[in-house]
Amino acid sequence: MHKPYWIRRARPSGLDRILEIERASFGADAYDRKLFAEYLRQCGELFLEAGSGRKVWGYALTCRSGASRNSAELVSLAVDPAMRGQGVARALMDSTLRRLKLRGVSRLVLTVKVTNERARAFYEKYGFTKVRRVTRYYEDGQDGWRMAKRLL
Repeated sequence: MHKPYWIRRARPSGLDRILEIERASFGADAYDRKLFAEYLRQCGELFLEAGSGRKVWGYALTCRSGASRNSAELVSLAVDPAMRGQGVARALMDSTLRRLKLRGVSRLVLTVKVTNERARAFYEKYGFTKVRRVTRYYEDGQDGWRMAKRLL
C-alpha cells in the first residue's frame, strides 16, 4: 500500500517545482519552462502533479492525440529523486489511467530510454509492451523504446 498522495491538475504557479523535478530527473534532456507552459495550455486536463502536504513530489504529463482523440501519449513522468520508491509514480499512473478511461481513450503510448531499466520495468508492470526501438530519439543520441498499452 502506498502513501496517500493528493493528485491535481498542474498549475502555472507550480511550474518552478515541476522544473526542479524535471532537471533532477533528466539533466541535459530536461524540458524547459516554455515547453511546459505550452503543454499546460494544450494538455492541462491530463498534466497532473502529486504531492503530500504542501509539497509537490512528482508530475505526469499526458496529451490526447489522433483525430478522434481516442489515443494519448505519456509525454513525461518524473518523481523527485528523494521520493522515488515511495508510491508517487504509482499514484500518478493510477490517476492518469483512470482519467484516460473516463474520457474514452483506448490506447496510451510512451517512449522510454533503452538504458532506463527502472522506468521500463515500471511501465511493464502496468501492462505496457515494447512496440519498436526508436533510433537516436534522445538529445544525447540514445535510443528509446516506444511502448503501448490498450486501455479499453
